[in-house]
Amino acid sequence: MMDASPRGADMLVRSIRQAGIKTIFSLSGNHIMPVYDAIYDEKLDIIHTRHEGAAVHMADAWARLSGRVGVALVTGGPGHANAVSALYTAYMSESPLVLLSGHAPLSQLGSGAFQEMDQVAMARPVVKAAWAAEHADTLAADFAEACRIALGGRPGPVHLSLPTDVLEGLAGRVDLPVPQDYDPAPMMLDDAAAGALIERLGQADRPLILVGPQGLTDAGRAAVARLQEICGVPVVATESPRGANDPSLGAFAPMLSRADCVLLVGKRLDFTLGFGRAPVFADGCVFLQVDADTAEFERSERAVGDRLQARHQADAMSALAALTRACATPGAAHAAWLREVTQALAYRPPSWRQAKSARAQALHPVQVFEPVQQILNSHPDAVLVVDGGEIGQWAQACLTAPHRVINGAAGAIGAALPMAIGAQVAYPQAPVVAVMGDGTFGFHCAELDTALRCGAPILCIVGNDARWNAEYQIQLRSYGKDRTIGCELLPSRYERVCEAFGGHGEYVQEAGELSSALQRARASGLPACVNVSLDGLPAPVIRPE
Repeated sequence: MMDASPRGADMLVRSIRQAGIKTIFSLSGNHIMPVYDAIYDEKLDIIHTRHEGAAVHMADAWARLSGRVGVALVTGGPGHANAVSALYTAYMSESPLVLLSGHAPLSQLGSGAFQEMDQVAMARPVVKAAWAAEHADTLAADFAEACRIALGGRPGPVHLSLPTDVLEGLAGRVDLPVPQDYDPAPMMLDDAAAGALIERLGQADRPLILVGPQGLTDAGRAAVARLQEICGVPVVATESPRGANDPSLGAFAPMLSRADCVLLVGKRLDFTLGFGRAPVFADGCVFLQVDADTAEFERSERAVGDRLQARHQADAMSALAALTRACATPGAAHAAWLREVTQALAYRPPSWRQAKSARAQALHPVQVFEPVQQILNSHPDAVLVVDGGEIGQWAQACLTAPHRVINGAAGAIGAALPMAIGAQVAYPQAPVVAVMGDGTFGFHCAELDTALRCGAPILCIVGNDARWNAEYQIQLRSYGKDRTIGCELLPSRYERVCEAFGGHGEYVQEAGELSSALQRARASGLPACVNVSLDGLPAPVIRPE
């Protein structure tokens, strides 16, 4: 039964429930105890984590996989600061989440309040919007607005700070936002504009459509495939910091330099595309752009000048739908070019079929992933989570899954283990495989405790080459083998860490041992770590042999 005068915390939690959100990823703390008390009455589920950054990573993965707003709830001050680092990964991956952070009381600001800091300013560079709630009466509407912003235009994280006196204050208004208040209005691409873009692509010899991270969500992948089928022009989505050299794109990179007209749909013309310049693109290549953010047009114009020949404001998913409608009949004019690009995307070096480690008691990355793919093939909702430097690139080259979450264009490592828990919450009956390096494992290994407590039987594959291999490879290329420094790790028994938390552990040094180790890990029904002794190779740069 609703109180006659509910607290701000009660209105916030009721607004969260009104949004259809039933699970919150959180680490408790002083400032948010009123919210926890309200959650007790509303019976929402809390996935209680061991680090605030992990809570954000879990909400991030859950949001990307569900297509709905993920919610992370942390305390103020240092708790908020811990969470902010994870927001950048979500921001660059266009993940719609809301970070709710406790906050010093408004009445004490400037007086030296406990853990007082300018949390809004701290979060603002890595979110779409950030503000502090000001009154219990408006807290429910604040949350609805945060959801609307997170989902609208180019999706991304939003931050809302929660002063304790706002949470504890009594609300005079008890009405909740209506369901549509949580959803943004689509930013539509005009049909005439879509038709003009399709016509311009049709005039090119080798056109490409490049889509940003929204093209790699579940709905995005379907929209990308449909547009390519109808218009007959290659449509490629990217979300990696390695851009066209993302190994999951095979030998696609050389195709960019041959393209003469490129339509960007929610894809930034940034470092991942060499800023649109040679040698990544030919000097004569022209660009067309559809984006939710007008600032991206300014960025593109600075990069390529008058080679940016069209710009239209719309969100990526609305634009993909409009472009598909504009193609009245399936196109065949670029069939040969489409075939070339498709073959390049699918290409993997034939020599990989015989790949073996150059040293004893270690596996080549390709040997690791052959049996892992069998697990991902075993369920229609299997989830692959990938994080880490060189091992992550090998995983993206070798593995496919119905659902995929990677650390994205941010290039920050450490998220895989908590992201896997968020993925397991989204798909509780499906296998969730998280591939990470030994460096990555160290960031959030205590979240294995979280996995045990919330019943998430994630499978962590740790590629153990006893070093920060991405940095080692940079030093090797740039300075030579005699000037590598600060990249060494111990060949630690990470599977024993998992066992110590109550999970299942396996240690693998021979390729023939891996398949049975994976089977035992899966059969355990527990969070599991398969620690694989790995040959520390550089990430693959795939070119036809």
